Amino acid sequence: VRLRPSGAYGEHNPKRHVGSNHQRYEEGDATWLFSTDMSLNAVLEERTVVLRGRVTFMLGADDPITESLAALASRFLDETRRYWSDWTRELAIPFEWQAAVIRAAITLKLCSFEDTGAVVAALTTSIPEAKNSGRNWDYRYCWLRDSYFTIQALNRLGATRTMEGYLHYITNVFTAARDAPLQPVYGISGEPQLTEIISSHLLGYRGMGPVRIGNQAFEQTQHDVYGAVILAAMQSFFDQRLAAPGDVTLFQRLEIAGERCWNLYDQPDAGIWEYRGRVRVHTFSSVMCWAGVDRLARIARHLSLPERESVWRQRASQMHGRILAACWDQQLGCFTEAWQAPAVDASVLLLAELNFVKAEDPKFVATVDYVGKHLRRGPYLFRYTAHDDFGAPENAFNICTFWYINALAAVGRRDEAREIFNNMLKRCNGLGLLSEDLDPATGELWGNYPQTYSMVGIINSATRLSCPWEDAL
Repeated sequence: VRLRPSGAYGEHNPKRHVGSNHQRYEEGDATWLFSTDMSLNAVLEERTVVLRGRVTFMLGADDPITESLAALASRFLDETRRYWSDWTRELAIPFEWQAAVIRAAITLKLCSFEDTGAVVAALTTSIPEAKNSGRNWDYRYCWLRDSYFTIQALNRLGATRTMEGYLHYITNVFTAARDAPLQPVYGISGEPQLTEIISSHLLGYRGMGPVRIGNQAFEQTQHDVYGAVILAAMQSFFDQRLAAPGDVTLFQRLEIAGERCWNLYDQPDAGIWEYRGRVRVHTFSSVMCWAGVDRLARIARHLSLPERESVWRQRASQMHGRILAACWDQQLGCFTEAWQAPAVDASVLLLAELNFVKAEDPKFVATVDYVGKHLRRGPYLFRYTAHDDFGAPENAFNICTFWYINALAAVGRRDEAREIFNNMLKRCNGLGLLSEDLDPATGELWGNYPQTYSMVGIINSATRLSCPWEDAL
């Protein structure tokens, strides 16, 4: 057994105080206690020991332990199992792939910070997207776009409390931002400054640095975030189960985001893929802005606010026409990644999901075909294939494969969608989890882990493809 805690991302070792069967670690204001019923000296000296029975290790807060360590660990395990059993029992899961959906839902719940309502994109930093690629990022923060997808997936299962917590978080972010533009990403307590630095003391995953702390994306302009905030709040106005449903006050806050959608939908930004070296008027950003305005019109109608409904509906109609004209490429025969740009990325697969076009629209059907021909490698999908700041992408992007699965199902290619989905489930590790990326040649997982995007994909595809309960029983 090796226990080697360090502080400040490997810069220095904490102070250690050894007791009879425990060791206390002090690092700044934090104190941690390691306790065991195994030989403490064997652990501290990292000696090989032949076990004669079960042993217990516990590393946690510096709280007194008033019962045997084995009994305490057993009680904690029982309480944990009981909690998650009770929580999952309330989920509205699909008939098929239940274990995968339950694991994904638990993972998304664990990626939410109960204290503030923030939802992190992943629990790790700097696991590279591909071997020795340098595409190493810190995902331990709350992306407003990613959070929308997480909220939407959990809502589909009936787990709406995460949405309620997130709305509290985003309200605080709005209030703190005042008139400043919304950032794409914030800290879990709403902190805006996420200055990106590189650790000089950590080698990185399998020696593949750099290890980044913080994320430069907080400085970027990504216009889709305004639509994402509105869409994340949408269900709160219509779900009668909620203790505090959306009201006129929340609607008026969301109208601030709606004004940004209206003013920015045709302006360049870094886009969903967070390009660091270019800006364009990205189709996904434009469509998310349209979706935000469209949903405000629906909410206004629900709240019996006809004047506000008229304003937002007229704006949505105008936006829809301009985006449709600018993002359809007649020569390619597909929707493109940006206005008047003859290239495609996987985000255009979401146009039907966002109700921008109907799934049966010939333009969307043609787009699904085009994406499959140009971004698919075996059963896996790349987000794009063009060179970016780090060269050409090497690995598939897991959430994009799920988007492709859902798009296939939407256009009537259901059997093909099920086949690819079952293959993706085989790529999960032994815990049923997925990271961000995948090597299409080997199936090896890469990127930060577990990735909320990818776990969202499991839930959304399973609920879309599963045989209905009433047909199965």
